[in-house]
Amino acid sequence: MAQIINLRAAKKAASRVKARAQGDENAAKFGRSRAEKAAEQARAKKAKAHLDAHQREVP
Repeated sequence: MAQIINLRAAKKAASRVKARAQGDENAAKFGRSRAEKAAEQARAKKAKAHLDAHQREVP
């Protein structure tokens, strides 16, 4: 005998699986790890400090 399922719940579950797959695909394309973000932030901070160190003083 066939098992009775709730179609609304089945649609929601299928939608969640599809959304998760799309999110994983986007993360692989565009995502950066926490370490990469921290390294980028450190490079930007160092570059800003270097630039500010060479700033001319206004009389």
